[in-house]
Amino acid sequence: MLHEILSDYLEKVTQAILQCSDAYVERYVEEILTPERVNLRIRLRFDQGHLLEINEAVVVEDNSLVSLDYRYHCQDENNRLIFRYDSTPHFPDLSNFPHHKHLPDTVIPSDKPDIDEIIKEAEEARR
Repeated sequence: MLHEILSDYLEKVTQAILQCSDAYVERYVEEILTPERVNLRIRLRFDQGHLLEINEAVVVEDNSLVSLDYRYHCQDENNRLIFRYDSTPHFPDLSNFPHHKHLPDTVIPSDKPDIDEIIKEAEEARR
C-alpha cells in the first residue's frame, strides 16, 4: 500500500494536470518502486506545440516528501528551450547548488518549484 504522503502528492500532480488548459497528456508514468518511493515521467503537449516534460524521483523520509532528483523541461514548438529546472550537480558555483534553472541563454540559481508552479509557468510561456 502506498504511503499516504506519496498518495496525496500523486493526487496533487493529477489535479494540477487536470487544471491545465489547452494541453493533453502524451505520457504519464508512475513507477512505484516501494510504498515510499515513486518515479514520475510525464509529457504534456500544449495546443501550440509546446512541450513540458516532468521527471522526478520522490521518497517519503521522516514522514516528509523528499525529492531525490528532478528535471522539468519546457520547450517551444521548434524544440527550443524555454526553461528547465533540474538538480543535476553540474553548476557547483551557483548559490543553491545543485538546484538551478536553465534559460535560453543562461543558467541561474533557483529553488525546486512545485509541480503546479511548473505547469503554470509552461502555460504562460506559450502565450
